[in-house]
Amino acid sequence: MRGLKGKRIIVAGSATGIGAATARRLGAEGAHILMGDVDADKAGEIAAQIAAAGGTASATHFNLHDEATMVALIDKAVKDLGGLDGLVNVAYEGRAEYHGRDFTITEMDPHVWETVLHANVIGTGLMMKHAIPHMIEAGGGSIVNITSGASRAAEPIRVVYAASKAGINSITRHVAGNYGVHKIRANCVSPGAILTEAGQAAFSDEMRTAFLKGMPIKRLGEPEDIASTIAYLQSDDTDWVTGQVWTVDGGMHFRD
Repeated sequence: MRGLKGKRIIVAGSATGIGAATARRLGAEGAHILMGDVDADKAGEIAAQIAAAGGTASATHFNLHDEATMVALIDKAVKDLGGLDGLVNVAYEGRAEYHGRDFTITEMDPHVWETVLHANVIGTGLMMKHAIPHMIEAGGGSIVNITSGASRAAEPIRVVYAASKAGINSITRHVAGNYGVHKIRANCVSPGAILTEAGQAAFSDEMRTAFLKGMPIKRLGEPEDIASTIAYLQSDDTDWVTGQVWTVDGGMHFRD
């Protein structure tokens, strides 16, 4: 891809799944990566693999519930990499103690809502808040946020998760509209059914059959399918793409 070599990019939420695959892909394309995750040791293992393959990557701890760790992650990228050109926000609040209690609106638990919205909406917003000034200083940059088709669907449950992802879509468009003048692009990627570690455990045979029935491309997605799209949006090949939500789901949902 054009213009990825040497770009300085943070991948937030990168110890497993889509985040880990994204860090690997960006590292293979020649970008310089700082990985952040609550599991810094696991992220460090991925970073070591990237470095062993000839890339440039390191890892540190960060938590979407703790603004100080977000600032530290961004400051470390600027110090260690010499600046900041890109930000990929994969991290979200998905722990079972919260995600498994996200029911209908009449069953809403305010604590669950406060926790999920604080991480997914406020946390993602804070990451962009603290990253954008450094991108302006660098002469521009690209932000990619992970969203979900739940933000557009009337699902029977997962109401606060869906609301949080709709919030991310809105914030992304705000950033695209306000900071494009500084050559900062902001886009979302909305994955379909992806066989991450969590997906492997969660998708029953019945669910997999139902997914495949509605997909023109008869396979479930791999983390690398999303990583390649994120890398494309971080590259100079998408220099005129901003404010978009790209659905990558094997054709499960057709839309304009």
